[in-house]
Amino acid sequence: MSETQTGELLLLLAALFGLTFALGGLLEKLRIPGILGALFVAMAAHYTPLGTYLTQAPLYDAFSFLAQIGVLFLLFFIGLQIDLKEMRSLSRDIVWATALNTMLPFLLGVVVMLALGYGWVVAFVIGLTRMPTAEAVIVPILDEFNMIRTRVGEFIVGAGVLDDVIEVFLIAFVSVWIGEKTLGTAGVEREIGGLMIGVVGFIAVAWISYRWLLPAISGWLPRRPRNLMLLTMVVLFGIGGYSEYSNLGMVVGAIVAGVLLRPVFNRAGIAGEKTTAAVQAISYGFFGMVFFYWVGLSVDLGGMLAEPELAILLFLAAFVGKLVGIFLMVPMHKLSVKEAWTIGIGLNARLTTEIIVAKLLLDAKLIDLHLFTALVAASSVSTVVVPLLFTLLVRKWGDQLLQPIGKITQRGENHESR
Repeated sequence: MSETQTGELLLLLAALFGLTFALGGLLEKLRIPGILGALFVAMAAHYTPLGTYLTQAPLYDAFSFLAQIGVLFLLFFIGLQIDLKEMRSLSRDIVWATALNTMLPFLLGVVVMLALGYGWVVAFVIGLTRMPTAEAVIVPILDEFNMIRTRVGEFIVGAGVLDDVIEVFLIAFVSVWIGEKTLGTAGVEREIGGLMIGVVGFIAVAWISYRWLLPAISGWLPRRPRNLMLLTMVVLFGIGGYSEYSNLGMVVGAIVAGVLLRPVFNRAGIAGEKTTAAVQAISYGFFGMVFFYWVGLSVDLGGMLAEPELAILLFLAAFVGKLVGIFLMVPMHKLSVKEAWTIGIGLNARLTTEIIVAKLLLDAKLIDLHLFTALVAASSVSTVVVPLLFTLLVRKWGDQLLQPIGKITQRGENHESR
């Protein structure tokens, strides 16, 4: 970009941050997380010259890059909050939650597409897009309410992390399908082979870093916040970049980077705590805001009005499917009714994966513009509805939802999670 364009981008961002600051104060008085102000401001800016400038090249390219860095930092902070030892007690329950809240939306999505006359392959892919959770959308709200280290937070984050595996295979399947249509059989074989090599290589790098490399190099410089922040940049960009380069996606890499660095921060004591606080401030004070601006500018209310029927059906397939799936854990005595409502709503957060998949399919001419618009509209509805509903539930049941990990409230009594 030229110097003039750089100045324009900075001024536009200043306007967005200023409006968010003003709206955030009002939202905080209503006990609504102020970070939602970024989403609302961007949704309104979508229909103003401010939004028009930000969604046109070359400003949009730089803006999108900042948003992607925002995703990295937000998910890295998630990884820092994940304690594998604490999650181990809930691992079986989280697997159950993931299985139930993904299979039902998938089946409902397939049924909707088949009922509307689409083919089996398109129905299968669109069904897959009903499954993942965009934890980057819901986790900042969890953090605002100090709920990441609660049972509700562990279920949402844990299921979201497992959902990332689904996202990897969703992108891989779509890539293979597109390759079959454009590259032929040889191209498909290369695509699958490259993915398998990437998975094996990423697991090896992560394991070596966790067991030997990071413990060895973490003491190379004095354990001060600025040195730990430097190490953070090396690990975050290194693991995130390698994950993206290996076709696994930077989402997986960012979370893994946080998990890898948590033991390093723990051993650093007060310096580790200060570095964690610095990462949180950077994530939610700047990069996270830019990410929410990017999400808000992607919300197309006009598209929802133009394609209401299909968009509503796709939204309900995911929304109802995830809620019903989570509520199946209530009679299993895994969750209370209030926890099921809150977790089910939280796991309905989505946006990026299905829009990326939809764009790939549209560009490859494997779906039509009608279906693409409906997919984007359904994502937009989730982006608006889920944060609001989740915030309202936490405001209503906050004290009852702040259960420590390993406990459950069921019919007014405390039980150990089975």
